[in-house]
Amino acid sequence: MQFWAASAISSTSREVAYLNAASFAPIPRAVRLAGEAGAAVKATPWRIEFGEAPAERVRAAAAAMIGAAAGDIARAGSISHAMANAARNLPVAAGSRVIHLAGEHSSNVLVWEGAAATTGATVEAVARDTQASWTEAVLGALARPGAAPLAVVALSPLHWTDGALVDIDRIATAMRAAGAALVIDATQAVGAMPVEVARWRPDFLAFPTYKWLLGSYNLAFLYAAPHRQSGMPVEPNGYNTPDGTPAQGARCYDMGERNNLVALPMAEAAFALTAQWGTAQVAARLAWLSEAVAGLGLPVPDPAGRAGHILGLRLPGGTPEGLTERLAATGVHAANRRACCASVRTSTTTRRMSRASPPPCGPRSPRADPLRSRRLRLGSRVLPPAAAGGDACLRRERPCRRWWRSRA
Repeated sequence: MQFWAASAISSTSREVAYLNAASFAPIPRAVRLAGEAGAAVKATPWRIEFGEAPAERVRAAAAAMIGAAAGDIARAGSISHAMANAARNLPVAAGSRVIHLAGEHSSNVLVWEGAAATTGATVEAVARDTQASWTEAVLGALARPGAAPLAVVALSPLHWTDGALVDIDRIATAMRAAGAALVIDATQAVGAMPVEVARWRPDFLAFPTYKWLLGSYNLAFLYAAPHRQSGMPVEPNGYNTPDGTPAQGARCYDMGERNNLVALPMAEAAFALTAQWGTAQVAARLAWLSEAVAGLGLPVPDPAGRAGHILGLRLPGGTPEGLTERLAATGVHAANRRACCASVRTSTTTRRMSRASPPPCGPRSPRADPLRSRRLRLGSRVLPPAAAGGDACLRRERPCRRWWRSRA
């Protein structure tokens, strides 16, 4: 089967090799147009017809990405906002402990440090030996003799700096035996690898749209397990507490001003694209691209222990001063992330490709190998061609200015 490169529906220049979508993904044209149309509505606010149908469609689409029901999903403004709701509604007793990965992103760390400081609990950053996996390190911390009782395990399915995998299945079984709650930051997972809440059974799980879901900034979603849907929100408002009564399900944690004129239309357009591609196909394509980068000859983690869409390249002798800036000057954009040297935090790169001849989803001939070019011009996320052929699948009508009309 053949595929169109997603860069063919984006506005990225062919002179740019973007290797940092795990930090901030470029948006497809359809998503950009949806956002522009939403912003234009604000120019004539007297014509806005607010309704809950668009917001609920986006909620349902977010739920579908993780195998949840729409009623299990709350709208949040960021991962830290979502995690603040989780921390407020999980018991962290005095003398207990919360554990997270060493070097974890602050969004899933600072809220637990605050909760622990308030109650007298402790927060433990689990480090790993260079020869051990994160999974073994966490399991060792869970079973450590004489350790304080476990209250919360705050994890990610992979480490955000280099893509090293964390086996949530094994850890979830062990921590439930200890009576702990599981909170997952799935920022670097949803959209790029399969995520199923029925499998992991977290108490809370959060993810944003601006990375692997190709949406806007300032929009995230919080999954709350059914037994965690009667809590107190960090910001009571008219959406999560209508008429002074808590909303049903996870909606009790909904953010204020949730009917965002720009973010929601962009999210709906982005979810439509990601649903069309399918997470499995996206993950397979990104894994192939990561392997292409790994073939450059630099030391990389074992493929069995890392995700297929984030790759940390550790340079012998460390990262040269100003390396990422020099790369950017030549049109190659990557990130330097803490423990990783010149980390290619995503295989989602951009190169404008001919619509007349879509590339196959698989290895290319040496003559067409983009790694032979002056820049790393790799293919990007993939989009199936229209049934009728040509580039009909790349076209999309400009979003309706009455997107906010409530409709079934």
